[in-house]
Amino acid sequence: MSGMIVAPQPEAVEAGALVLKRGGNAVDAALACAFMQGVVDPQMAGVGGFGSMHVYMAGGAHEILEFYARASLKATPDMWTEKLVGQSRDGFAFLLKDHASEIGYLAACTPGSVKGYATALECYGTFDWADLIKPAIAMAKRGVMVRPHMHWFWTQDQSASGQVNTIDKLRFSKTGRDIYFRADGAPKKPGDMLVNLDMARTLERLAAGGPDIFYRGEIAEEIAADMAANGGLIGKDDLAKYELSVAKPLWGEYRGLKIATSPPPGSGLSMLQILHMLDHFDVGAMEHGSAAHVMLLAEAMKRMTIDKDRHLGDPAYVDVPVAKLLSRDYCGALAEEIKRGERAEVTRLGDRSSRDTTHVSVIDRHGNAVALTHTLGSPSGAITDGLGFMYNGTMSRFDPRPGRASSIAPGKRRSSSAAPTIVFKNDRPSIVMGAPGGSYIAPSMAQGLMNVIDFGMSMSDAVAAPRIVAVSNVIDVSNRVPHYVTDEVEAKGYKVKRTPQSYAFAALHGVRVVGDKLEGGADPQRDGMALMVKTP
Repeated sequence: MSGMIVAPQPEAVEAGALVLKRGGNAVDAALACAFMQGVVDPQMAGVGGFGSMHVYMAGGAHEILEFYARASLKATPDMWTEKLVGQSRDGFAFLLKDHASEIGYLAACTPGSVKGYATALECYGTFDWADLIKPAIAMAKRGVMVRPHMHWFWTQDQSASGQVNTIDKLRFSKTGRDIYFRADGAPKKPGDMLVNLDMARTLERLAAGGPDIFYRGEIAEEIAADMAANGGLIGKDDLAKYELSVAKPLWGEYRGLKIATSPPPGSGLSMLQILHMLDHFDVGAMEHGSAAHVMLLAEAMKRMTIDKDRHLGDPAYVDVPVAKLLSRDYCGALAEEIKRGERAEVTRLGDRSSRDTTHVSVIDRHGNAVALTHTLGSPSGAITDGLGFMYNGTMSRFDPRPGRASSIAPGKRRSSSAAPTIVFKNDRPSIVMGAPGGSYIAPSMAQGLMNVIDFGMSMSDAVAAPRIVAVSNVIDVSNRVPHYVTDEVEAKGYKVKRTPQSYAFAALHGVRVVGDKLEGGADPQRDGMALMVKTP
């Protein structure tokens, strides 16, 4: 069997594909892709970010490598209680009066990506560390072409939601102003080039000095000094004491297929809960995208959201009742509520969304599989002079109200929206899928899997089919959902909001095994591709 890699950025897919062509395995390819993603999509991921990698090694390890961002050891539960003004409608971010948790140095949590990449390579990979970073260095020097989705993300107006616009984050640092804007002060447009020599030098230092330079060496010193000079919380202790974790996959089942995904604080639990509810319905007998289908999906998503808001957090700090939430009795009871026509109500702090993440799915010729979702959470705008990369803005995802599952605590991991997933058939990977998209990941992933399993779609059709999400009391719909469908849904008393995007809500990227062949699908919402690779 040949290999296949799929991701939202063509340059990153190419970097991973070339590793497969040279005999590298799925982990090697995913890491080359990840380093490149930090260069070619620098507000979505990078060495200032975090993530999780779902690794299946044929005949060997099957683990989730969790390198989530952690709140600074100096953080306190009540540090922002008096500043809290609201919450984004999708529940992704908590909003403060001065936006301190969204933009600037206070917004950053301790990054985990460098340690995650290095640990993955040490445990599962075969290539040399510097070899995997080399293509990203070359791209940072040569320059990255601004792509349509990148420009759209930079220029979208989020002011009505009360959130900081990305364009203001790009302007926050001198590096940002130099790299992302034209001479006249306008943001660069599709086709313009981004050259980031500072990032290239940082990657060169990482390649030569290894990952420890980022956490205990000279890069760590520079990060800590800049944070201290600008009021940030991340210090040398945060970096030196940073630890990742290795977890067993969280397992669920749908239509008799076994599904492995990320456990809390990841959002695989939420995706599985939707599937476990809908396993009580004959979804495949419905008309895809019909009013009945939309309303069924919405009610399952709202119930998932209620449980997510109430329970999901870092298991090291809070008790997450995983077994109960996924149990057949509990999900069956929720399904019965839906069958009786009962409507769930999502309660949020305010009705005031930002989803800044990327993903790569890989299967190699040996049957090894990787689903890697990594992110900045949302970009903070802060860039240390001379380092070139932006820090994550993950503090906005903590609840400033003490005593809740997602409250702030020193060293705590905020619950992640990532749900890198592998579906098994006859004990072998059948589907490898993941997505960027914040709170929309779990409901979109559930729909993508149902598109394949219930509706028999190819992988490319499954990731591109019109989707809906209901993570509030509004049903958000893609613009390709027909008006006659939403008219019928609204006539039933639901509130519907139509996005102008034809391809909306997360961005599914997956690989499917069909016999001895592979199918790949890259969501048209982003600018990516799936690439089949003939390997030695």
